[in-house]
Amino acid sequence: MRLWKLLATGCAIALCSQGALAQAYPTKPIRIIVAYQAGQGTDIATRYLGNQLAKELGQPVIVDNRPGAGGNLGTELAADAPPDGYTLTMGTNATHAVNQYLYSGLRIKAEKDFEPIVLTGSFPMVLAVNAKSPMHSIADLASALKSDPRSADIATPSTSARLVIELLKERSRLQIFQVPYKGSGIAMTDVLGGQLPLLVDTPTALRSQLQAGHVRAIAVTSALPSALVPGIKPVAEQGYAGFEVIAWNALFAPRGTPPAVLDVLNDAMNRILKKPETRQQLLEYGFDPGGGTRQQLAEFVQGERRKWEPIIKTSGLKAD
Repeated sequence: MRLWKLLATGCAIALCSQGALAQAYPTKPIRIIVAYQAGQGTDIATRYLGNQLAKELGQPVIVDNRPGAGGNLGTELAADAPPDGYTLTMGTNATHAVNQYLYSGLRIKAEKDFEPIVLTGSFPMVLAVNAKSPMHSIADLASALKSDPRSADIATPSTSARLVIELLKERSRLQIFQVPYKGSGIAMTDVLGGQLPLLVDTPTALRSQLQAGHVRAIAVTSALPSALVPGIKPVAEQGYAGFEVIAWNALFAPRGTPPAVLDVLNDAMNRILKKPETRQQLLEYGFDPGGGTRQQLAEFVQGERRKWEPIIKTSGLKAD
């Protein structure tokens, strides 16, 4: 009987401690590490959300840019931070899902070194062709590839773009040749100049050329149509059910951060992400707004890892 009383007392103390911690947190500024350069899409969205989080929690939120090694440098720094809720990181599909399969010798693994907080936003990739191209759909692309596999080489200016093509190759069983580029600008120049017929890139990178009518979108890679590229059918609705590739941002904390603190952050971020003005601003930045529970984020990210690990290993894809 005494043992049960001791256990019950211990549990009660622990619950009270968690509750007190949640009520007190935060008592000082919060740092969010962004593992990319200032001015990049993830950075811009994080700064906006950080300002909103500061208003919700009553403490300053500081964005700390730590670029390098494809996001691995800043991510490792965040993993090594004290697990007290005062250092967070805005992770991405690269840093928290695929980098561990693209880079050898990484010291950390996201699933073991971080606690999920909330998905903040996502966006599909877009397959786009020169406006003079006869291709208007994935069926047209497949027809061209079957006729001549080298008639539709695809410019891929990022790892996410290359993953789109690797998944499309696996699902379609078509022979597809991609031409890796170091950046969106050079890839777009070659597509506009007719050196290549199409490219895969983000809605934000393509926006001005789409609006000008110089290129035409033939598909998005989200499971459902995206408000970021209105009126364009997903690959999944063009003969490849279940096809989905999205890039995403999500807030994480170092492993061991108290659950009560994680709940405070999740609750605050969900309040922010539900606001119409937040959703509109994120769309302007090129993100479909996120939200949801910590468990939903954990399951989503684990699903991303399960999807990409075999594809990356089979393709032999490595980081630039």
